[in-house]
Amino acid sequence: MASTVKLNEISEQFGELEYPITADAAATEFEDVTLLLADGERNLGALIARSNSSRFESADDLESELHNVLPREAVGEPYQSEGEG
Repeated sequence: MASTVKLNEISEQFGELEYPITADAAATEFEDVTLLLADGERNLGALIARSNSSRFESADDLESELHNVLPREAVGEPYQSEGEG
């Protein structure tokens, strides 16, 4: 079932996975999830698939890697909540 999630709510979504998890499995888990960002929206599974990591040890690990693949303008100003309006 397709869903939408705000960037500032991603920790909860990632916390529902069992770790460690491969990047491919994580990308598949979120292939139908739209991530709302400051500059629009992206497919969460596709973003995870762009990661340089082959596996994630924890939700924090996955979230950190997600931030590494996001374009700078996608997250707005540092420390601001994204996707709220």
